[in-house]
Amino acid sequence: MENLENKRIALLLSGGVDSSVVLHELCEKGVKPDCFYIKIGPEEDEEWDCSSEEDMEMATAVAARYGCRLEVVDCHKEYWDQVTRYTMDKVRAGLTPNPDVMCNRLIKFGAFDAKAGHDYDLIATGHYAQTEIEDGKKWLVTAPDPVKDQTDFLAQIETWQLKKALFPIGHYMKEEVRAIAEREHLVNARRKDSQGICFLGKINYNDYIRRYLGDNPGEVLEWETGKLIGKHRGLWFHTIGQRHGLGFGGGPWYVVKKDVEKNVLYVSKGYEPLTAYKDTFQIHDFHFLTEKVEMKEVTFKIRHTPEYHPAVLEPTGDGTFTVHASHLIQGVAPGQFCVVYDSNHHRCYGSAEITV
Repeated sequence: MENLENKRIALLLSGGVDSSVVLHELCEKGVKPDCFYIKIGPEEDEEWDCSSEEDMEMATAVAARYGCRLEVVDCHKEYWDQVTRYTMDKVRAGLTPNPDVMCNRLIKFGAFDAKAGHDYDLIATGHYAQTEIEDGKKWLVTAPDPVKDQTDFLAQIETWQLKKALFPIGHYMKEEVRAIAEREHLVNARRKDSQGICFLGKINYNDYIRRYLGDNPGEVLEWETGKLIGKHRGLWFHTIGQRHGLGFGGGPWYVVKKDVEKNVLYVSKGYEPLTAYKDTFQIHDFHFLTEKVEMKEVTFKIRHTPEYHPAVLEPTGDGTFTVHASHLIQGVAPGQFCVVYDSNHHRCYGSAEITV
């Protein structure tokens, strides 16, 4: 962890076990951060089941335990204006967005900093990620826990945001964090990790989409034959490579293409059909986290999984590249973020969207 002496630190305390152990770790080092709970969730009259009340109770209890002040920062409007607009614009265009990636950039290190974090030198979070400083430059590097590593969710934050980012538990395995929470008798030591979209608690992703875009039924056709398989309720409820929740008999079926203009969903049958795989694809608007670097032999991932894929990047223009993967990749979908690392998947260079 970088030198924290004489640094003003803001801690984003979510109510979960990870950020709570961050508070413990900082206090153990003699650092008393100011804690902030970012209030984001459905509108107050919304009927969705949201865990924000329980989150707030947990955050309050943990902050009190360590004698730290806790302030609530309301970023509700910013989330639903910025992150939701990004998400809906992408799915309406037939693309595959990642709201969690943009939440880190626009909310946790964006709107929060504008409202409260600008007075602080560092913003600490419970992300499983690390940083390293070389020649005065700060780089994002992977955590030792391959399952929990969250550098892919941080690969769109701005350079100035990375400079302020602090990840005090990034060097731990998840089970070690749980063990610390148990040992210190933290109130949320056995609380389950949150699932689904950042800040949306138990809200179902399809319900989230339906609220803004509604249904738009269309045909589902077999890719190879053009045979009518059934009807879909809206292209935005499906992603390239999807294998579950399609509800069509005679499968298994896999989503291989979305024709937005004709509102047609194409599926293919069989076990992992080749049509669902690619080893070459384009990415655009590459966002470098620290600085622009030469990239050729790299590793990458296109979804939150422990695996990294070797590849060669071929520059094709300003911020655009062709990714030549070493093997076929399942479910490559336009709109997804391709997160690029060095050849040892240690240092994260940044990310770019997969091109249509």
